[in-house]
Amino acid sequence: MTLDLGRTAFVFPGQGSQTVGMGAALAASDPSAAAVFAEAERSLGPGFSQLCWNGPAEALNDTLNTQPALLTHSVAVLRALEARAPGARPACVAGHSLGEFSALVAAGALEFGDALRVVRERGRAMKTAGERTPGGMAAVLGLDAAIVDQVCREAVADTGGVLQVANDNCPGQVVISGDEPTLARATEALPKRGARRVVRLAVSIAAHSPLMKHGQEIFHSALDAAPLREAALPVYGNVGAAPLRSAPELRADLRAQLTSPVRWTETIRAMVEAGIGAFVELGPGAVLCGLIRRIAPEARTIALDGPESFAQLAS
Repeated sequence: MTLDLGRTAFVFPGQGSQTVGMGAALAASDPSAAAVFAEAERSLGPGFSQLCWNGPAEALNDTLNTQPALLTHSVAVLRALEARAPGARPACVAGHSLGEFSALVAAGALEFGDALRVVRERGRAMKTAGERTPGGMAAVLGLDAAIVDQVCREAVADTGGVLQVANDNCPGQVVISGDEPTLARATEALPKRGARRVVRLAVSIAAHSPLMKHGQEIFHSALDAAPLREAALPVYGNVGAAPLRSAPELRADLRAQLTSPVRWTETIRAMVEAGIGAFVELGPGAVLCGLIRRIAPEARTIALDGPESFAQLAS
């Protein structure tokens, strides 16, 4: 492996990266990856792997299935990498939203089976919150996060509702989340403040906003029952955008995650400032690699997904 692992971070994608077929080729060619899908089947029931590999897309995109599916695929890629390079360990890890649970598995802070149970309940919690307090999300392109945040505050002052920056993904790409009237107010105002485009997302929940509080009890119950332990390497949390190691620190970051913004831009910049020069994305697609190239153009990025993608590690 040509990567300098002492300056490399492993990163894990979140919801939105799922696709029908995810993990099929890898499980067919790699026994360690197949074992991960087999464990997920035992935990979540027969047919789970087939849902990932063959769909239908509508069922895979149900958040109850999406979240454990993404975790399973990311951990399958991780185990396939470990089989190819025994003892290989990055300097640190991070995950985007749901991907933080994959990062915890990679850091040895949470067993895969326990992570599966928590993320299934996380999906249930978010679905419940969306039913009780519906909302929406929109991607704002071409505008600084600070300006987007100010427009959200102004919209909240006008409506008395809920709206905030949900994901600061990279310079020029920010996602906002909140109730429909306040979201509509901001969507109208943002182009006048310089946004190139405002794109409504095809979701009926307001993830990473206070509207998720009605799912907190379900999520916290599952999280508090999970046996978290100290991480073997730093985990950069979504909420604080800082390295965490102890179980109490990790649990506190996760407990706040549903209602707090994902500070991805700050997370990547903090890693670069700590000496990270390469990022390996483990899971379906390469969304995070694209964001990282916008945040830290000088960094090397590699996306590992199917079996053919591992050839990059020798280049």
